[in-house]
This record gives sequence, structure tokens and C-alpha cells, in this order.
Amino acid sequence: MNTFFKKVVTLMLVGVMVLSMVGCGSKTEEKKQTDNKTVDTTNQKNNKEDNKEEEKITLNVWHLWTTDADANAKSFSKVLKMYEEEHPNVKIAIDATENEAYKTKIKTAMAANEAPDVFFAWGAGFAKPFVDAGQVLCLDEYISDEQKGRLLTGATSNVTYDNKLYGLPFIQWMGILYCNEELFDKYQVKIPDTYEELLTAIDTFNKNEISPISVGAKDGWPAMFWQNASALRTAGVDSCNDALDKKASFNQPEFIESARIVEELVNKKAFDEGSLAYTNDEAKIMFLNGEVPMHYMGSWLASEIQDEETSLIKDKVVAKNFPAISNGKGNKNDFLGGAVDCFMVNKNTKYKKEAAEFVAYVTEKMSKESFILGAGLPAWKIGDLGDDLDSLSKQLVDLANDATGFVLAWDTKLTGADAEKHKTLVQELFAGSKTPEEFVKEMQKLNE
Repeated sequence: MNTFFKKVVTLMLVGVMVLSMVGCGSKTEEKKQTDNKTVDTTNQKNNKEDNKEEEKITLNVWHLWTTDADANAKSFSKVLKMYEEEHPNVKIAIDATENEAYKTKIKTAMAANEAPDVFFAWGAGFAKPFVDAGQVLCLDEYISDEQKGRLLTGATSNVTYDNKLYGLPFIQWMGILYCNEELFDKYQVKIPDTYEELLTAIDTFNKNEISPISVGAKDGWPAMFWQNASALRTAGVDSCNDALDKKASFNQPEFIESARIVEELVNKKAFDEGSLAYTNDEAKIMFLNGEVPMHYMGSWLASEIQDEETSLIKDKVVAKNFPAISNGKGNKNDFLGGAVDCFMVNKNTKYKKEAAEFVAYVTEKMSKESFILGAGLPAWKIGDLGDDLDSLSKQLVDLANDATGFVLAWDTKLTGADAEKHKTLVQELFAGSKTPEEFVKEMQKLNE
């Protein structure tokens, strides 16, 4: 009996041990399976994140450079190629539209909430309605302080609204009176530094049956440049900005005088009689072909002047600021211009980070490339370029170094319908259907 009991107890203990071992084995296996599942889940998560990083995305980008001859077109094309090589997972889909048509296109797209991921814009008054409507992405979250520090002082003033950064510029521009030195020498005319010398030059060229100045008044803004630059001389930087910002009246003698100067130039046949029928491109070609001695345009034109494929006047042009006006309140070294050409990001884009990074990359590198090509002055710090600049670009640099102040072209400083109204009023000055006094009264209505 005792022996039997001992055998039973022994078998029971062995059974318990076996069961315990099986139980432990099951728990161990279960733990391994759980651990494996955790590892698999983690790997899947990491793979998804890796795939997201390498996800192929497309950024739709709009700009206004439709001709390969344009320096900014060349610059953008070069920088875009660099970007795509460094960002193989990002495809950039480009849509280019000519200047005037582009203005309508981007406004229409904004109104319909169909803007692209990234778009070219002019800052100040042009982009303000887009910003006010909450359609533009604030870039402060995406652009580091170190990056902002590489921008030139004041370069972002026209793309900053309520102390927030909404765009990044790539160039600054200046209004330049381009003078064909060959024609001035041929007819023994002094290249003008003053308004009086400009009038003398106009008279001399007219006597020789040469139209003195080409301007594409049909497009509005090239004609507007003449009134804007005149106001810069008669009224000065502060008065112009105050009136444009609705802090002061346009109905002042200095602004009337700026319109009178335009009227006088038209009456003296400074411009081709068909100027109101010419587009900017048509007027520009007259100058590039050496047919007229003077053309007032932004510093971006320098690249086309120096391009042997598009110009017959390469290395024949002298760059001047708008002529000084005696008794005017403006400084002779003040310029029409500033940093306003920029890229912005659609606030509704699916790819905010990527779009903002694209804008920062492109604008900084374009700043150098566009400057080298003569499209304008850089908005970013680009370092010493040594002998890479042509003679005309060096003249622009010298003029910029002496600059004492800037006023933006009025159609970019003004907002929406006000900008269009202003250009129309200048065209009416050219046509002789508005007097200087009427012009100023109509401008003041915009402030009321």
C-alpha cells in the first residue's frame, strides 16, 4: 500500500512537471509570436514612413516666362534642373503664361480656388488680396532664421503682410533709361542726366526724323513707368509712398507736375506716334534693333540687350537713372523699382513643406543666376562674382550702389481695380483725353 501510494505520488509529480513545462513552452511561444508581431508592425510602420519620404509627388508651378530669350526663363530652367536632380521624388509641372495674360489667369484661379501649388506673383498690392483672402501659405513656419538671414536687408518688405512672410523674392529691379550710345554719337547728342538734356535730345532726334523713345503704351504699364518715374523726381520717395498707401493726397502740385511732364513729352513727340497701339514687346524690338535711341524699362531688359541672338545693340548701350528734374523734391539717385517679383505657395496645397522648400531653393539660386544674366539685382546674398558680369550689368551695379531709395511701380503698389484704373489714366494722358489736373483728381478718388 505504501509502495503503491509512493508510485502514485511520483507519477502525479511527474505529470505536474510535464504540464508546467508545456505551459511555460506555450507562454514562451506566445511571447515570441507577440514580439514578432510587434517587430513586424514596427517594420511596416517604418516602411510606410520610408515610402512616404520617397513618395513621388507632383508640384504644379505657374510662372510668366514664355520665351527662352528671357533671362529669368534661362535662370529658372537652370535652377529647376538642379532641383530635380537633387529631388528625384518631386516632379515639377510647369505652366507658363505671358505677362499680361498671366495677371488675369492667376487672379481668376484665385477667385475660383484653383490656384497651383506654387505660383509666381508680384508682392505689395498685387498679392495683398490673395493674402487677405487666406489663399497664400505663411512661410514663417517653413523658412528658418538662417535662411532668412541670407536675404538682403529689406528684400522681403513687399512680401510681408502683418509681420508675416508670404513669399520669397529672387531679384530686385530698377527703372533704367537705356541709351543707344551709337545713335547719340552719330547725331552728336549728349546722353541725358537732366530733364532739360532729355528735351534737347528729343528735339535733335526728331529733327533727324528718328523717333526718340519707344514705349509699349498699349500694355499700360510701360507708359505708366514714365509718370511714376516723373513723380519720383517731382514729389520724392516718401510722398509717393504715402499717397500710394492712402496716407496722403494725390491732389498735390508735385503729382500734377508729374502728369504735366508726361503731357509735355507726348506733345514734343518724344514717343512714337503709334505708341498707344504698340505692346511692350513691339516697342522693345524697335530698341533692340537699333531703330530708336532711348527706352525706359526695368533692369531685366539688360539681358536681352546683351543677347547676340535677340539684339543688334550689344555693348552699345549706356544705362542711366531717370533724368533729374530741377526744383523737384526727389533725389536724383532714387529709383523706380524694388524687390517685388516672387514665388508664393497655395495655402491649400497637399504638399506645404515640399512646396515651401521648393520656393526657398529656387528663389535663392535664381537670385544669383538671374543677376549674372542681367535680369536684375539679387535679393539674396550671392557673394563675389568677380569678372562674371558683362559691361552693362556692371553699370547697373554701380547705379544700385548709389541708390538712395526705391518706390515700386504703382500698379504693383496699388491693389486690384485701383492698379488697373491707374494704368488707364496714364494711357488717357498719353492720348490727350485727360489733363494733368484731371489725372490727379481721378487718382485721388482712389484714396477716397
